[in-house]
Amino acid sequence: MEKMENKDIEVKGNDEAIVKFEGVTKTYQVGDHETKALDEVSFELKPSKFVVILGPSGAGKSTLLNMLGGLDNPTSGKIIVDGVDISGYDDNGLADYRAAKVGFVFQFYNLIPTLTVYENVALVKEISKKALDPMDMLEAVGLKDHAKKFPSKLSGGEQQRVSIARAICKNPEILLADEPTGALDSKTGQVVLKLFLDLARKHNKTIIIVTHNQNIAKMADVVIRVKSGKIHSIEEQQNPLTVDEVEW
Repeated sequence: MEKMENKDIEVKGNDEAIVKFEGVTKTYQVGDHETKALDEVSFELKPSKFVVILGPSGAGKSTLLNMLGGLDNPTSGKIIVDGVDISGYDDNGLADYRAAKVGFVFQFYNLIPTLTVYENVALVKEISKKALDPMDMLEAVGLKDHAKKFPSKLSGGEQQRVSIARAICKNPEILLADEPTGALDSKTGQVVLKLFLDLARKHNKTIIIVTHNQNIAKMADVVIRVKSGKIHSIEEQQNPLTVDEVEW
């Protein structure tokens, strides 16, 4: 696929969607075999929504998240974020896009073991000019008193909350999370989900979570179900449940 120059490609028209996929296909070639991880995927999302992407393993959920997060280019189709087509960006363009627009929360934290909790969060100030105060973010996730500790001294739930503090410290418009509660106990998972909901409801962030967990979908404004690389259904929920209303 020919790469475009690192210029914002403005999409004309008054489009309220913060995210739009238009016929996005991602194909991987392994030897003589071609696999479509995404197959003509199209959808759009309005800002400040809590979105859950559901589907079995291998359905294309993580590939979809990677495309939106600027970790890879689609083979064909358009990905439009906040009115800008990022589909053809080269590596430098994607790096700039990730720095400006997107925050990531991964299942297994990705913390740097030789840095303190505070230093792990403060790292984002080097890549985001609009970054928030790291100590404020640690306070928001209940870890201000752990700022000087190293990750090895924290529980799994605490490490995940550090990764969330780091992601929101970047102050992104879009926060992407891949199975963020998969390695957590139920109680800690609920704390994490309340943080995500608070970001969407009170701070007008767009939160997109990939998960197998049907219960998380009950809290979503929008539920996207993916199957065999295609969008199986998109459901807008008018009265999503709170974390406390879900039977865990």
